Amino acid sequence: MTQPPHDEQTASSPEELREQIEQTRTELGHTVEALAAKADVKARAKDKATHLKEQATDRTDALKAQATATAGKARTRAVGLAHQARQQTPEPLRQWAAQGARTAQNNRTVLLATVSTGALVLWLSLRRRGGKPRRR
Repeated sequence: MTQPPHDEQTASSPEELREQIEQTRTELGHTVEALAAKADVKARAKDKATHLKEQATDRTDALKAQATATAGKARTRAVGLAHQARQQTPEPLRQWAAQGARTAQNNRTVLLATVSTGALVLWLSLRRRGGKPRRR
């Protein structure tokens, strides 16, 4: 048998000796469990992955909230700027722009034909000038 450490007392009775043995077994069991947990690489990796996933989810939620807040501020600012621009635009210019928009809506066919004709003329003039490479 081995000698007990100097800081531990020896058991004075068999019952006390049994209690010391049981306590030692319990401590040894805890030590073995701790060592087994450290040696279980798969479980540690799974725990780490779960932790990282939770961190990513938290960060994503925070970024979504920040983006929503920023979008709301931008929308409010845009509405304010549009209102300010309307207020600063002279009334005759606003009436002229509204009349032009109504005229364009009422004469869509004529407007479309004019734009198409203009595009065709532009294309033909570029082709004659050599704007488009010719095949040899």
